[in-house]
Parts: sequence; C-alpha cells; structure tokens
Amino acid sequence: MSSGPYLSQFLLQPYTLGSTPTEQRYRTTMAGSDHLTSYDAWLAVQNGQPPTTSARFDPTPRYIRNGRDLGEWAHRDFSYQGPLVACIILLDYLAQHGPQVLDQDNPYRDHPTQTGAVTFGAPDILDQVARSANAAMKAAWYHKWLVHRRLRPEEAGGLVHHHLTGAKAYPLHPKLTNAAAPQWVYSRYGSYLCPQAYPEGCPTHPAYPGATATIGGAGVRVLKALFNPQFVIPEPVEATDDGLSLTPWKGEPLTVGGELNKLAFNMAFGRDTAGVHFRKDEIEGIVLAEDSFYYSAPAGNDPAPAGNASSEGYERGGYEYSR
Repeated sequence: MSSGPYLSQFLLQPYTLGSTPTEQRYRTTMAGSDHLTSYDAWLAVQNGQPPTTSARFDPTPRYIRNGRDLGEWAHRDFSYQGPLVACIILLDYLAQHGPQVLDQDNPYRDHPTQTGAVTFGAPDILDQVARSANAAMKAAWYHKWLVHRRLRPEEAGGLVHHHLTGAKAYPLHPKLTNAAAPQWVYSRYGSYLCPQAYPEGCPTHPAYPGATATIGGAGVRVLKALFNPQFVIPEPVEATDDGLSLTPWKGEPLTVGGELNKLAFNMAFGRDTAGVHFRKDEIEGIVLAEDSFYYSAPAGNDPAPAGNASSEGYERGGYEYSR
C-alpha cells in the first residue's frame, strides 16, 4: 500500500456505468470551509439545533487531490459506492484483458468452454459486493452501540475546550492538553473545538468502529477474493494539483491488490480529514471487516472439471459478522 499516489486508482480511473462513460470528478468544498468552530454554534448542534452555516461549494467538479476533497467524497458517497465503482472498473479490465484479471482459483478462469455468471461471474460479483455493505454496517453498529459507545472528535473537542478554558476539569492526558494542535486551533478560531468539514458536524451515532471503514474493508475483501491481486493496473494516473485533469503515473507498477487496500483506507480516512472520526476508528473498522467478511474460497486446489465447471465442491459460506 506504500506504492504509487496516495489516492487509489479506483477513485481516479474513468469507468462505464451501463452505456455512460463516467469521469471521477466530484463536487468539493472551498478551502477554509470549516464549521462548528465557535462555542455557540457547537453547543447549538449538541442540543439538536440545525447548523447555522452552509457548505461553500467549489463550482468546478474536480478529481480528488487533497484531504478536503476526499472528506467531501466520503460525505456524499452512498454506502458501497467505492467498492462498487472498483468492481465496475475491474469488470472493464476483465473485458479488455481477459481471464488473467480473475483470481487464480476462479473455476472459470481457464475453462475452455464456460464462463461464470450466477456463480463467480459478473452478476455474482456485483451481488456479493452489494450485500457485503449492510452486513458490514450491522457488524459496526453492534460494536458502536452494544460494546464501545465511543464519543466523536466533535464532542472530544468540547471536552478539550472546557478543560483548557477552565470551565471544567477532566482527566485528559497531558500529551493532548500540551500538544501544539489545540493551541494552533485556538489561535485561528478562538476556541479549542475540533473544526468540522461538514456543517452538521459528526453523525449522532458512536464513533468506534467507523462504518465507512467497515463497509470499505468488506467490499475490498470480496474483490480481493474474486480478482487477481497481482494484476498490474493498466495506464495508472494521478490528479493534477488543481484537480482538473489526470496525468500518467510514471512510477513503479501498481497492482489490483495494492490499490484495493488503498481504496479501503481512502474511504475511511476521508472521514478523518473531515473531523468526524479518530484514526483508531478507521483502522479497527477495516480490521473488523477483514476478520469477519469473506467470499467463499475454493475448498481445495483441484481445478473444476473441464467438462462441467460448477460451484459443487466449493464452499459457499456467504457472509457473517462477529460479535
């Protein structure tokens, strides 16, 4: 995951949605568009009032080129948008480059007369990616509500503000209270509150683990099981600094597995740059997905019979979530 640009190719590469060619340029917000930095605005949102500010949108759609763009993408994406777009791109690669794009254990990969459809084919793969999302959210919701109930950065910022202004005394670690970051925030905004990229601030459900992280981890887990992680991404790109175009990536080769891993982390850490999650929420959300979600793998190494490729003899366990 240390190879290539920070942003996954699956958030940059064009794809075809049905018959519609689609560029991955997204609406983003203007630099400096931060929210809930005044105490009155923060307190009103804590008490259930609507936000008093609105997002200032950039009128020009852009390729994702910085944390603010990624945070806004993670604000507006539907649950499994990232894995779904990655799946569509991978299916396009399959159409263009043949069965080498598929995982080596796919029983249809080297079959002389058959291809996958409802098992190990495009309909199956799309279905597995989609169904992993809500199962992932259920796993995350169990841990959010029945185990951890961890506060959000927005509320943690309130504790820091109260403590450092002398309004309350909390047992906060000196590494936090003596850090440079709260002083920098105070010098800019006149409070110790955690600036929010979204006018409404954080979601009202607990922070840990991150649901977006769990969804991304689950979808990526499915895709890594069904496609060849070592397949090299053709014609990789990176966004220009202004986000208006893509330029060829001229560094080391990028693989499907590496870029899928990167996608899971991009989805998750977009929420961090927006100020609505802690890093730990995202790491453990991805780990939860990696540990709990799987697409059925072949039970053995024997290839499918040449005359009758089928899922018989292959485990089809589906998905589960752990508690």
